[in-house]
Amino acid sequence: MSSVCHYVAQVVAENSKILGITLLNKANGYTITVDAHAEECFYENVEADTKMSLTFEIAEGGFLDIDITITGPDGTEIHKGERESSGIYTFSAPTSGRYTYCFSNKMSTMTPKVVMFNLEIGDSPSKTPGEKDEVDHNNLENMIKELAATLKTVKNEQEYMQVRDRIHRAINESTNSRVVMWSIFEASVLLVMTLGQVYYLKRFFEVQRVV
Repeated sequence: MSSVCHYVAQVVAENSKILGITLLNKANGYTITVDAHAEECFYENVEADTKMSLTFEIAEGGFLDIDITITGPDGTEIHKGERESSGIYTFSAPTSGRYTYCFSNKMSTMTPKVVMFNLEIGDSPSKTPGEKDEVDHNNLENMIKELAATLKTVKNEQEYMQVRDRIHRAINESTNSRVVMWSIFEASVLLVMTLGQVYYLKRFFEVQRVV
């Protein structure tokens, strides 16, 4: 029993290191600014059948939209979206090579866009171990990696919810400010019209008395 516990502890320790490396190297989070009429592209070299997942959210700029394209090594478009505010795209690499994902703001005339995105790359497919100990080790490693991926997804969703909250708050504040300004403008116009009518009627009766 003690040997089994020692083995499990050793495996957990080893896989904790693997987990840390996985989170650092295979879950890349970035925040970039894409200027008007510009396009920003990123590249990843992966092997065939490797799982890739791209999550993005527009944090600031214009109508909070951007064009996104994911292209394979042979130039085939895996995904193409226009004027998207957020999204999660997961796919398995059909072939080995360099995959390109681009954020395009060419449709914007003057407004830059701030884009938050994460690219997660799974492990390359490997052969099934033949011995029982190796199988157990591999299963535990896979469980830890699945847990790491789940935690990373939850963390990303929390970050995007915070971004959405800031965006909605800014929209509400902007709308409220415009409503207040419009109300002040309407009140000013009404006041000017009232004063104008009073002045006109006063002059009208003064002219009548003179006649």
